[in-house]
Amino acid sequence: MKKSLLLSFLFFIFLVANGNSQNLATFFDEADSVFSTYVSNGKIAYKELAKDPSKLEKVLTTAATISVSPSDAKKYQAFWINAYNLAVIKGIVDNWPITSPLDKKGFFDTTKYELGGTKITLNDIENKKLRATFNEPRFHFVLVCGALGCPPIIPKAYTPSNLEALLQQQTVRALNDPNFIRVKGNKVAFSEIFKWYKEDFLKNGNEIDFLNNYRKEKVPIDAKVTYYTYDWRLNEQ
Repeated sequence: MKKSLLLSFLFFIFLVANGNSQNLATFFDEADSVFSTYVSNGKIAYKELAKDPSKLEKVLTTAATISVSPSDAKKYQAFWINAYNLAVIKGIVDNWPITSPLDKKGFFDTTKYELGGTKITLNDIENKKLRATFNEPRFHFVLVCGALGCPPIIPKAYTPSNLEALLQQQTVRALNDPNFIRVKGNKVAFSEIFKWYKEDFLKNGNEIDFLNNYRKEKVPIDAKVTYYTYDWRLNEQ
């Protein structure tokens, strides 16, 4: 009798795990469909999404009940990066027309979304689900807050198989973009991202050390560091 109960329990666990794995694969496919359809040149077709948000609503419905564990880091990180970017789009579409995410009070710290089996804000996805769990400053170049000051969003979903390559790709692109990192003589103006999350970039040196790990043209180590004002205008097509 005990053996029978154990086998039944193990079979139940298998079904739950298999079902969740299938749901996660579906989520990545649906997210990829949204990004590939509505993202171009780092900008988002919010107006088109506002007219027909069915694809967006579908993937967010799938995301609502998915369970991911930090112990499976690539699945966990890929899920929450996509969930963040999709939730930003959802927040803008829900308040359309809008010219900046800051036009909506509480956009990042009050509005909650049903994702990963919980109700969660954008700030909590970034700070509690990702930054607090992993020492990974490259998150800042793939989490896109809906503004022109963000690194550009890509027209595809992050998946466990492409995550590392895309984290590296987007970090290299951002830190070699003269509009994002503004070098003039012996001065370098960083995005305010580097001021707001300063501690993330100082774990193996200073900001310039971090920057030069990804730069093709290195910045002088004694360059004067400043921060230019963040552009909160909408990253709209």
